[in-house]
Amino acid sequence: MKKLLVLVVAMVATLAVNAQEMYMGGGVSLWRNTDAKTTSFSISPEVGYELSEKWALGIVVDYAHAAVGKGSDKYKVNAFALAPYARYSYYENSMVRLFIDMGFGFSTEKAEHQSAVNGFEIGLTPGVAIKLNQQFSLVTKVGFAGYRDDYHKGQDGFGVDFDSENVSLGFHYEF
Repeated sequence: MKKLLVLVVAMVATLAVNAQEMYMGGGVSLWRNTDAKTTSFSISPEVGYELSEKWALGIVVDYAHAAVGKGSDKYKVNAFALAPYARYSYYENSMVRLFIDMGFGFSTEKAEHQSAVNGFEIGLTPGVAIKLNQQFSLVTKVGFAGYRDDYHKGQDGFGVDFDSENVSLGFHYEF
């Protein structure tokens, strides 16, 4: 895992030489489910490189933690995912860009006192970027179409999931 992280850092550093075509961003979440006595949070930094006006390559690193239960029944769950993608922007005007991310992801999730579960996904995620100014964009991704097997963010199998529960909101800073 350390070698993979060093490789990702080296790739980002190499791309940073031509920083005018890079973007960074991501998202965070914090949730408390009082019925299930669960508190969870996640952080998902993202970095990408624009190859042209239409194409970009990027990667999302996702870390999630949950504390489930209360008292002696309490246990913790940690998850980590690495998801590289190719982004195709199919429409853009002065304020809005519509895109689709085509990628795959690998995840590992470990609940306390249990074995780790490794999984993967491959599929498409549509999104919208709204330019706030020259550098900042508000980015939302809605849904997923593809295949997942033990991936930490979803059900196993093949399908399309575009419901309102499957929306992520984040930002990008372009430099």
